[in-house]
Amino acid sequence: MASKEQTLSNLILSGYLKSKPVILAMRKLSRELFLPASQRPFAWEDRPLPIGFGQTISAPHMYAFMLEAAQIKPGMRILEIGAGSGYGAALLSLLAGKKGEVISLEIVPELAAFAQDNLKKAGCKAQVVCCDGYEGYPQKAPFDRILVTAACEHMPPALPSQLKLGGKMLIPVGKFFQELLLVEKTQQGIFQKPILPVLFVPLTGKIKG
Repeated sequence: MASKEQTLSNLILSGYLKSKPVILAMRKLSRELFLPASQRPFAWEDRPLPIGFGQTISAPHMYAFMLEAAQIKPGMRILEIGAGSGYGAALLSLLAGKKGEVISLEIVPELAAFAQDNLKKAGCKAQVVCCDGYEGYPQKAPFDRILVTAACEHMPPALPSQLKLGGKMLIPVGKFFQELLLVEKTQQGIFQKPILPVLFVPLTGKIKG
């Protein structure tokens, strides 16, 4: 079974991990804290792992890729859709720092409670809200960054409007074949480009057609 340092070294060598803040965040955080006991021995294997209720925690390389692409800065307000076990929210909170704000939405009540408990144990400041993330979280919009960790067949129409001007969103879109899209909100409008073929579990809740 892989160790943290082995996996992080491999991610650096392969180019998934590049920036000092992301490397430090992934090195600091114990991925084991965010897994059911049966999965903890496999925490640093570079593959998705089950966390219950038909959901998974993404592979370390996927977190590395998304965090590098998101370019999180201290003080940002960030929305994550799909808290899962809370690992992504924890990484985001480390990158956003004490002056930042991270809100993570989770539709499965048991996972929302699991995620919030894990974040508390890890000493990370992030709020988990149990709700359907398809409509985003207008109560706290606009956001500097939105990260969606479950696949949608089409872009949820509410999400781009919840970005700040200059804000970015990462979202996997597609049914059988998915692309991770980088969405940017500029003075000229909303622009999107595919940056990586991916395979995420589907977003659940409201019909995603």
